[in-house]
Amino acid sequence: METIKRFDTIQQYNDYIGVETLHPLISVINLSESKPMLHSKEYFGFYTVFLKEAQCAAIHYGRGYYDYQKGTVLCVAPGQIIGIEDNGEEFQPMGWALLFHPDLIYGTSLGQNIKDYHFFSYESNEALHLSAQEREIFIDCVQKILLELNHSIDKHTNKLVARNIELLLDYCNRFYDRQFFTRSKVNKDILTRFENLLSDYYMSSKPMEKGIPSVKYCADKLNLSSNYFGDLIKKETGRSAKDFIQVKIIDIAKSRLFDSDKTVSEIAYELGFNYPSHFSKLFKNIVGVSPNEYRIAN
Repeated sequence: METIKRFDTIQQYNDYIGVETLHPLISVINLSESKPMLHSKEYFGFYTVFLKEAQCAAIHYGRGYYDYQKGTVLCVAPGQIIGIEDNGEEFQPMGWALLFHPDLIYGTSLGQNIKDYHFFSYESNEALHLSAQEREIFIDCVQKILLELNHSIDKHTNKLVARNIELLLDYCNRFYDRQFFTRSKVNKDILTRFENLLSDYYMSSKPMEKGIPSVKYCADKLNLSSNYFGDLIKKETGRSAKDFIQVKIIDIAKSRLFDSDKTVSEIAYELGFNYPSHFSKLFKNIVGVSPNEYRIAN
C-alpha cells in the first residue's frame, strides 16, 4: 500500500523541505534552496502554486501522469494529492512554490473570488506552460510576496499579501487564456469529440436510462476535469458547456418534432427530461416558441 505524506499546515511542509517559516499561513519557497528529497505522493491541506524550472520525472496529478518541463505551473487546491511513488532516488527541486492556507484569505477579496480561479481544479494534461516573459512576471509576483513576508508582521500584512496573491492568480488566468488560444487546434479537436459524444449519446438509449448528460459526464468521457473542460468550451464557442449541451438537445428535439408523430411528452422523455414541462420551458427559452407551436409552424 502506497504511503501518502500529509501536510495540513504550512509549518509541516516547510519543516519537511528544510526552509524557515516566516508566517504560519503562507510561504514562498525558492525550491533550489530546499534540501534534496525523495519522491512521494503528497496531500495538501492548503493552496499550492508550483513553478517547475527543471525537467522532472512524471508525477501523478489528478487522474493521470504528467511530464513536467521547464516553466510549468501547477496549482493544487486543498484536499488534492500529487506526486509519484518513492523510487529510492534523491532529487533537487528547482523553481518556486507559493503555499497559502484558506485561513489567510478569509474576509478578503481573494477569499470571495478564489472559486473563480478554476485552474485549482484542473487535472492531468491541463497544467500551465509559461513563456519566458510570463515566467519573469510570475517570479516577480512571488518575490514581492516574499518581500512582504520578510517585513515585520503587522495589521496590514495579511491584506497586502492576499492582494499580491490575487495579482499572481489574475496573471495565471491571463496566461491560461493565452494557452487556450495557442492550442486552438487541440481545443477544436476536443470540441469535435464533444459534439460526437453528444450525438452518439442521443442515438442510444442512454437519455431514457440516465437522463440529460451533465457537464461532468462529458468531461469524464473526454478525460478532462469539469472546470478545464468548461473553460475550454467557453473560450472556443462563447457559451458555457451546459448551454452547448442544451442547444444540442433542442436541435435534436426540432428534428424529432418535425419527423415524428410522437407527442411532445414522449419526445421529452426520450431526450432525458423527467418532466415534459421542463423540456417545453427550455425549448421556448432557446427557440422562442413552444414545441407545439414549432411543430405546427413547420
